[in-house]
This record gives sequence, structure tokens and C-alpha cells, in this order.
Amino acid sequence: MNEAEKDTALIIEGGGFKSAFTTGILDAFQMAGYQPFNRYIGVSGGAIALSYFLSDQYRFGLNSLLHLTRNEKFTSFSRTFSEQGFMDLDIIAAVAREKIVFDLLSAMKEALRHPVHFVATDELTGKPAYLQPTRDNWLDAIIASSALPFFTKGRHEFEGRAYIDGGCSDPIPLKWAYEQGVRKALVLRTWPETMRFTRSWSDVFGGYYYRADPIMKRVVDEGYAIYNACADYADLPPKDLKVTQLSPHHLLETGTYINTPETIMHDYGKGLDAGLAHIAEQRGSVVEILR
Repeated sequence: MNEAEKDTALIIEGGGFKSAFTTGILDAFQMAGYQPFNRYIGVSGGAIALSYFLSDQYRFGLNSLLHLTRNEKFTSFSRTFSEQGFMDLDIIAAVAREKIVFDLLSAMKEALRHPVHFVATDELTGKPAYLQPTRDNWLDAIIASSALPFFTKGRHEFEGRAYIDGGCSDPIPLKWAYEQGVRKALVLRTWPETMRFTRSWSDVFGGYYYRADPIMKRVVDEGYAIYNACADYADLPPKDLKVTQLSPHHLLETGTYINTPETIMHDYGKGLDAGLAHIAEQRGSVVEILR
């Protein structure tokens, strides 16, 4: 059965280790052969989960998260203000190349059929950039989308420009998808739909840290407001845009940066349940899912 419809997008929010929930949803889709999309957009950790989904590698996204949380070199408080940052993003690429090996050729087959974009933030302008990964730069595009100030190395060079985390400028890129012609979208969230943010101590600190860089200061100062605006757009989209959101009902047990295998497995299971429930709703039968 061909479930794809014209201009149907899968949009995946970031969230670091909270992407365990997202990975559960995507593994449910893989089990059921559910892929009614002709456009894909991932942000930060969502770009990693999306990549393993596009390569049709069941549980590889989960195994990658488990591997990273057990890797003592991946996070280190002593590196927080160093060039490498608290989280070593280069280890993510190394894991994808050597440990939980990403099947790039299989992902490219889908990317050649349907557009794939990873959201990053241009360091010079503070505006979102929608990177289209290729066979030669796929992992680089992921890292560019994930380079969060303070918590990672903060910037990543990609094709001659420096980028930071896409969540800083367009954490839920639904409006951009609509501008590209998308009229039906499934948005995978790592925060509850009702979640909205206020300015936090980290925003205040970040604004001070970047006080000599007006672009980066604005990105940090306005980050919470940008997220809230994106979430509001998803709740009240244009009349000709049909949006379905799959999100946790409550805050996930996983944190963005520090976790245990147990919290990851818990939220992965919640994602599996959410994914299977969505497919059952779309197909009208749990039995059909398992065929």
C-alpha cells in the first residue's frame, strides 16, 4: 500500500538524549513499514535519529544513544569552556563511522528520491540554514546542526561557513516546510506540546558571554522566544496545512545531556508506544501494523 501523499513532511525536533523518544517512534515506523513521507527535516539530535531511519537501520539510533551514554569521553565537565565543549561531537561522527555504523548508501537512496534537510544556524547572520546532506558531507551536516554553544564545541565548519545548532534559530521548522510547499506534516517532538519557555539563567549567562558579538548575543537572548513562536505555529498552523504532532505527555526521563541506559530505554519504550498508536490510528488496525 502506497501511503505517501503529495507534499507530506516528517519533521523531527532536536533534544540531545531526549531523542530516545523519537528513536522509539521511528523504530515503530520501521517495524510497520510506515513511511508516507516525501520530505524530511531534522534538527540537531533529530537529524541523527532521522539518518538512521532513512538508512532503514532498526534500533541503530537507540544503540548509538546507549553507546554514547556509556562512553566516558563523550561528556566531561572539565571541557565545558574548552574548544571541544562539554559534549564531544566528533565522537558522534566516529561512532557512526566505526561502531554503530551508519549505512550512508541506503540513506542516500531515499535522499535522492525525497529531499532531506538538516537545520543549522548561520553563525554570521544568526538565521536558520537548511543544509541538504550529500554522500560526501552527510555526517558533517549532522554535526553542523548539533553544535550547541557552551555544551559542545559551539560551531562547526560546513562548506566554508560556520554553523551552530539549528535549534537556536528554527527548532521546529514547520513554517519553512510550509513555504516549500508542504501541506501535511508529522512533527516528532521531544518536549510536551504545551511546553513553553521563559528566559533562564543560562540565557542570561549566554547573553553576557557573547556580549561582544551582537549576532550571537541576539541568538542566545531570543532563543526561548523563538522556540515558543515555533511551538505556537505548530498548534495554530495555516488552514491549508494539516499538522499532526507526536510528543511525550509529560517531561521525559532523559535529559538533554546526561543520562543512564535505564532512562534512555524508558523513553525509547514510550516512543515505541506513541509510534504504534499513531500507525494504528492512520491504518485503523493494530493487526495490520504487525503483518
